[in-house]
Amino acid sequence: MDVSTRVMPVVRIAPAVRSRLLPVDWLRGLVMVLMTVDHSSAAFNSGRIFGDSATSWVPGTALPAAQFLTRWITHLCAPTFLFLAGFSLFISVRRRLADGEPEADITRYILARGLIIALLDPVWMVFVHRGEPVLQVLYAIGVAMMAMAFLRRLPARAIGALGLLLIVLQEALARSLSGLDGVPGALVVFTLSPGRVGPFPVWYPVVPWLAVMMLGWAAADIARRDPEAFRPRLQLAAGIALLVFAVVRGLNGYGNAGLFRNDGSFFQWIHTAKYPASLSYLACELGITWLLLAGLWTIELPRWLGAPLTILGQTAFFFYLLHAHLLRLSAWSLGLLHHGGLAVTYLAAATVIAVLLPLCVRFRRYKVAHPDGLAQYI
Repeated sequence: MDVSTRVMPVVRIAPAVRSRLLPVDWLRGLVMVLMTVDHSSAAFNSGRIFGDSATSWVPGTALPAAQFLTRWITHLCAPTFLFLAGFSLFISVRRRLADGEPEADITRYILARGLIIALLDPVWMVFVHRGEPVLQVLYAIGVAMMAMAFLRRLPARAIGALGLLLIVLQEALARSLSGLDGVPGALVVFTLSPGRVGPFPVWYPVVPWLAVMMLGWAAADIARRDPEAFRPRLQLAAGIALLVFAVVRGLNGYGNAGLFRNDGSFFQWIHTAKYPASLSYLACELGITWLLLAGLWTIELPRWLGAPLTILGQTAFFFYLLHAHLLRLSAWSLGLLHHGGLAVTYLAAATVIAVLLPLCVRFRRYKVAHPDGLAQYI
């Protein structure tokens, strides 16, 4: 059975949308829920823990369980989103090619969409960051997509192998380039090591995130060529990734981006560096991502759960562009900006999801009705 037809129709959706893989949409929807919790915490939570890099963490600082786990569960979001972006991009390109669309037009579309996504970080998300044009996940997704406009011409297996190599070697590359004469510091910051370039703080240097997107592209090719073997291969990849995480974290050296364990406690083991996305961080999160996708690949979610996850998964970019602004505006309006607790954080996240779901449904209908309009880039 070809991957493009493998659909489990739990919810009634428009024909143009039905061709997408529901397990991918469900998983993307799940990470949108987790992401909303994180951004709600950023807006409301006075006790939020944000120490996911060697430069922002003071060794010996306490890790309160509820606060730490609230932050930690959201670490799944960016790696999963980039992996699924590569997966979906492969399916989209294959569909466009099957419809007879010229290669040049496909390349222009990918470049245009990537540029729009990247620009929305400093142009639109700036309002969430108090006027500071932070380059974070939209920058990483957009630039990675633009790179894939050209990398996609390589064999899928080569793309996957290169992605793995970049994840393993990114820390060594950052150290090497930082020490070379004639290499602009801005180049290192934009690609490998977080920092600031002029007015732009760069939280998501693009190379490790491009590597994750490349893995998603390669995984989609495997699913297309051998759908029956896809789930066991995902499970095997997940086991290897989690083993790599255990080894790298256990050795407490290379691959941790300078954020080392203080002791052998569980929280210290899973307190990994996201800025930059270290080998230990990506191995752990991608291992979990692949286990979840393997599980969703063979089950059928009940409607009460599958329907909202499908909507969020199929309108993820639209939802992203609205939810953080709504959360921050709500916190400011209620006088709770950075003055709430975890109960308020989770309540606000649930409320924003409930408010935006009907808008997402309407946007999905509009996008299906206008496949060649501006909505195709969102």
